[in-house]
Amino acid sequence: MNRLQRVRENLRKAYDTGREAARMARIKPPPEPEPEDDDVERFVPAPPEPAVVHGSTNSLDDVDVPHSLRIAAAWSWRLIVVGLVGYVGLRFIGLVSVVVIPLAIALLLTALLGPAVGWLLKLHLPRSLATFLVLIGGLGAVAGTLTLVVNQFIDGVPQLTEKASAGVRQIQDWARTGPLHLSDHQVDQAIDSAQNWVNDNTSSLTSTGISTATTVFELLTGLLLVLFSTFFFLRDGRKIWRFVVRLFPVNARWSLADAGDASWTTLGAYVRATVLVAFIDAVGIGLALVLLHVQFPFPLAALVFLGAFVPIIGAAVSGSVAVLVALVTQGWVVALITLGAVILVQQLEGHVLQPLIMGRAVAIHPLAVIIGIACGVVLAGIIGALVAVPLIAVMNTGVRRLSRRRPEIPPDAVVVTAGS
Repeated sequence: MNRLQRVRENLRKAYDTGREAARMARIKPPPEPEPEDDDVERFVPAPPEPAVVHGSTNSLDDVDVPHSLRIAAAWSWRLIVVGLVGYVGLRFIGLVSVVVIPLAIALLLTALLGPAVGWLLKLHLPRSLATFLVLIGGLGAVAGTLTLVVNQFIDGVPQLTEKASAGVRQIQDWARTGPLHLSDHQVDQAIDSAQNWVNDNTSSLTSTGISTATTVFELLTGLLLVLFSTFFFLRDGRKIWRFVVRLFPVNARWSLADAGDASWTTLGAYVRATVLVAFIDAVGIGLALVLLHVQFPFPLAALVFLGAFVPIIGAAVSGSVAVLVALVTQGWVVALITLGAVILVQQLEGHVLQPLIMGRAVAIHPLAVIIGIACGVVLAGIIGALVAVPLIAVMNTGVRRLSRRRPEIPPDAVVVTAGS
């Protein structure tokens, strides 16, 4: 057996030596021909230098274009394609906004009510029953709050109208006797101009009133879609997401699932943090209105709560309404004190609540928040301002997760294939 191994080893060495000799013979340059006459030197032209081709070029014509210009052109046409796709997507969303807006609101409500459903599931309740109880409880809370707000407004509207008329008369007297020193004719002319504007725009106001029926129908349809979507998102949200993930290639499923889970966690944290901050704003401004005996304290606090869902500017705008009501009902002094209370609450929110509560949920620069709200208002009005910031937060988390090379796969994960 040892002799056989030595023979095999000698044969392998002979084969390798032969291959190496053949390879050297192929790459060895041919010998230069000797000149026929030793006194005459033969002229051998030098071979042409190969053209320098950059790795990013596909043809020799691109060699004459500077590298920086090629990179700029590549970025330009890619950005044009992305812009066209984004434009088409926005136009499509605008066409189906009656469906998209309720679905977006349903997602926000699902992120808010999801922990309550999870808590009921721990009590071994069926998922459908737990979802129904949470949804009915949320509807009851919203309906009760709206009923209380509307009743207070109805009870106080006559007094508010009377005081508003008195405030208008005070403004007229101030315009006559104040630093403006307007005459009665100028004041009457300004009032007549306002009345003429209303008369000239009667047709537009009438057309708006005629289209109110369509608006109410769309509103009712949207509310029903929000309710049904929220119910099924709460009950079957995980199944729906798994179905969407399986539509993508197998190699992209883990990355997409990881990014989706992280984005959903961010959305839930954002919604809960926003509700907490809005509640604190409403309680602070509401207490100030109660102590100052301003009319409609609870409805104004509810308005501040709803306005605080638009970060940075929402609570400030809704707080200004409280200042105006205080000005009409209580006068300048109470209005200034109310303004101070609103500013104090805003400073507390901006320097304490936002960094402490919202900073832990999402890490978004204030400039990005302001730009997102502005774009949302331009594209979709109030709903756009409401959805802009959570959309930015979700996209920020999703893009960060997708940009990672390897998602964090749990060790006990089971790979689901098409055949399983």
